[in-house]
Amino acid sequence: MTTPSSSTTDGAIIGCPHCGQANRVRPSPGGTPRCGSCQQQLPWLVEATDNTLDAELRAPVPVLLDLWAPWCGPCRTMAPVLEQLARDRAGRLKIVKVNVDTAPAAAARHQAQSIPLLVLTRHGRELARLTGAIPGPRLRTWIDGHLTAGD
Repeated sequence: MTTPSSSTTDGAIIGCPHCGQANRVRPSPGGTPRCGSCQQQLPWLVEATDNTLDAELRAPVPVLLDLWAPWCGPCRTMAPVLEQLARDRAGRLKIVKVNVDTAPAAAARHQAQSIPLLVLTRHGRELARLTGAIPGPRLRTWIDGHLTAGD
């Protein structure tokens, strides 16, 4: 299972699903994370705060921002869907989770009036947003539709 770690100035720790190696991944506007041991693409799933969100949103791949809260049932339902999506799209999609309770400025900035709120971005530009929990196949179709339209 992919578990996001808190993002700090030192980066997030992401476990490699291939070899189990723990990897420190820093926010980067270029390149995608690879395991330092086996060189496989890592699932890019990180947590961000008000202080780290801007750095985490800068990525060479599309970013799916998940605004959520631990008390939100639909948000908890989406967690394993997003973890699987991060594994399936390693190297092609970055998922950034923001707890709206601990990052109120990020929630306000993205006008999160209902959660879960998913915001799909590419090159720092918002492509689409979706509120509520949806099944994995529908989420993949939604993402693919907006990424194709954005080309």
